Amino acid sequence: MYQTQLHDDEFSRFQRWLHQTAGIELSPAKKALVASRLAKRLCHYELDSYDDYFQLIMNDRSSELQLALDLLTTNETYFFREPKHFEFLTREIVSALPPEQSLRVWSAASSSGEEPYSLAMTLAEKRSTFNWEILASDISSRVLEQAMSGRYPIERAQNIPLPFLMKYCLKGVGLQEGIFIIDRKLRDKVQFMQINLNQDLPDIGMFDVIFIRNVMIYFNKETKGQVLQRLVPRLKPGGYLLVSHAESLNGLHHGLQLVSPSIYQKR
Repeated sequence: MYQTQLHDDEFSRFQRWLHQTAGIELSPAKKALVASRLAKRLCHYELDSYDDYFQLIMNDRSSELQLALDLLTTNETYFFREPKHFEFLTREIVSALPPEQSLRVWSAASSSGEEPYSLAMTLAEKRSTFNWEILASDISSRVLEQAMSGRYPIERAQNIPLPFLMKYCLKGVGLQEGIFIIDRKLRDKVQFMQINLNQDLPDIGMFDVIFIRNVMIYFNKETKGQVLQRLVPRLKPGGYLLVSHAESLNGLHHGLQLVSPSIYQKR
């Protein structure tokens, strides 16, 4: 099949737009990824160039613009990614709280839901369904819809500890064969919301723990600082902010104390 070429000047337009909209830095190495993710949309509209598609989404400003944003901001995730963070949550945070004290956790770049549901299983194991809640947010409406359904291909279950899989997941049968579904009681404990971390935050309250993993790597230093200025005030005193092990907040003004690799506390 003939594929339209994404020219450098066209790629630059998408780079600038994505940075202005979502704060995400697209390196030149991402040019092929942008071309492949948007190619089907060019075919759908029978367009001759990526510039034609860019003009279309700029003039559309609604559904197709959001779809383009979804296609370019969706990143790979999986259940219980970086398990040491979940161990820390159990050992240092949940265990230290009195049972009657509520716990609020924000998964601030939740993608298709694997992270918040991993958090939910971890908390449910320690606290049943009482006294905790999770907010899960993402810029992409498409992945949020998938996350809210709680439905995943069965191969995505491989990192879920077997006791959790047996207790909190339902295996599909018949027409649902090949998928598993997160138990409804657990799904009901997670609130999903579309939030752009590159804009002023809505009124979402205060949190004991914020997970902001595998998203800061897509921001430049200035944008990282701006995002932290929005997130840190949402942390309760003594609260924790967790980034990916591949990320660092070095050189940024945030007022947090590093307590363990990739784990920061508000003192």
